[in-house]
Parts: sequence; structure tokens; C-alpha cells
Amino acid sequence: MKGPLFYSKILLFGEYGIIKDSKGLSIPYNFYNGALKLDENKTTVAIESNISLKKYVDYLETIDTSLVHFDIEVLKSDVKKGMYFDSSIPQGYGVGSSGALVAAIYDKYAFDKITVLENLTREKLLKLKSVFAAMESFFHGNSSGLDPLNSYLSIPILIKSKGNIEATGIPSQNTEGKNAVFLIDSGIIGETAPMVSLFMEKMKQEGFRNMLKNQFIKHTDACVDDFLSGNIKSLFSNTKQLSKIVLNHFKPMIPKQFHDLWKKGIDTNDYYLKLCGSGGGGYILGFTENIDQAKAVLKDYKLEVVYNF
Repeated sequence: MKGPLFYSKILLFGEYGIIKDSKGLSIPYNFYNGALKLDENKTTVAIESNISLKKYVDYLETIDTSLVHFDIEVLKSDVKKGMYFDSSIPQGYGVGSSGALVAAIYDKYAFDKITVLENLTREKLLKLKSVFAAMESFFHGNSSGLDPLNSYLSIPILIKSKGNIEATGIPSQNTEGKNAVFLIDSGIIGETAPMVSLFMEKMKQEGFRNMLKNQFIKHTDACVDDFLSGNIKSLFSNTKQLSKIVLNHFKPMIPKQFHDLWKKGIDTNDYYLKLCGSGGGGYILGFTENIDQAKAVLKDYKLEVVYNF
């Protein structure tokens, strides 16, 4: 047995903002993927994954069956046979490792599932998102459901607001383009739950709430609009502002050793850094108008180009 592949994702814009109704844009990242497997070779990774799956199945049994109904008996039987999630997606890196697993389980074991081949109305997308939010909460304590949605459908998702999401097209890649989105490996594993708790704690302060609404969400929304419409000059202007806001107001989510590098990008305009997911480690997202220049100044870091345009 080997299930279909489910890919990692990158939330280009909307980290934290989407919790408070900003726009967001999530794209599949096909560099990493995962699949459910039954394997006779009992590797350590397979055994550990299988143990985790057993706990996850117990959790899935607690989800209201009016929301989603699984073939639990078959799922339990497969897990008992040693099924595991064979994944190249790094965990704690903000690229949707748990989302891909959730998508794979839903795809194989959910009854009456919504499929990618259907006419994906807004109602269907929102239903899927709420199913995935319930399924993924096991891993993060609180989930928007977007990561599994992106992984399951493998198409870019535009979040207009909490109750308004749609599949979208993004400007086609230009492999010769100097403009690029890239990832930097922080070398640290991040944990989502503590970062989200920290954010919710900050939200109790009126000043932080005002900043989020009047600055962070304003520039996040503008970045989404600029990216989708191909307004490059405005996109980089808004991304720079966003990078500044994150450095000033989300510092605990940025690993300490990257504070100076973050500021250097803003000062030189060689690149602008953003949180990839909840931050705290994992990948850091970067935007640059000149990828060759960015690679040169960031030569000491592990850099992966995600998208040229």
C-alpha cells in the first residue's frame, strides 16, 4: 500500500493576521511531500510515526460525526498493521507537515468526502476548512484548517476573510525573473502552539490590537492584492513595511540570531524577511527584487528559492 502524495504549503501572506480576519494567500510547495504507507521494513521513523498515528486515531474518534465521519475500523486495522506517514516535510518548519497528514487521512478514510474534482463552491471550501480545522487541532491546539486544505486540494487558496475563501490563480512563474520568494532555514525547530499563545496574550493589549488592525492587516491585505494583480513595485513596498512591523512587534517569534539579519534586509533593500507560519524557528520567508544579490549577501545561510516572478 502506498497512498497518493500530499504536498507541503507556504502561507505567503496572512500569518497571525488571518486569526483576526486579514486576507491571506497560501500556495502548495511541491518540494516536500508525504504519503500513507504500509511497510514491512520496520524503520525507527516508521515505528515512531505509527505510534503517533495510534494516538491520532483515538483523537479522531472524538470528532463529531455530523461534521466528518471516518471509516474508523479500517483506519484502526491499517494502523495496527503498521501504517505510517512517510514524509519529507520537515516538522516545526511552518510548511504544513501536520496539514499533509490530515489531508492524507481525510482522503483515504472519510465517508462522503468532498473531492478536488467537484465544483468547489465557497460552501464546500468552508466545510472542508472546518473539517480540517477540527482534525488538525490535535497537533496545534487550535487550527484554521488552511494547511490541510491547501495540501488536500494542491491549489493556491485566497483567504478574503474568515468566512470567505476561494481557490485562486497566481501569476505564473518566470524562471528568469529576478524577483523571488525564498526560504531560509533557521536551523531551529519551531512549535506552533506556544507562539499562538504568545500572540493571543499580546492581543489583550489595546496598543497591539490597534497596530494589528491599522498597520499589520492593512499591509498584509495590500500584499495579497499586489501579488495577485502583479503590481510588483507596490508589493515590495508593502512587504518592506510588513517586515518592519514584524521586527518591531513580533520580535519573540523571530529567533534571536536573525534579528540583525532581518534589520539588515530592511536597511539595504537587498531582501525583506517575513515569518513563515507561526515563527519561533523553522523557515523564515524572504522576498527580494534581485535573487542573485540576495544569494550573495545571504551566502552563509541555507536558502531555497520557492518562486521566481
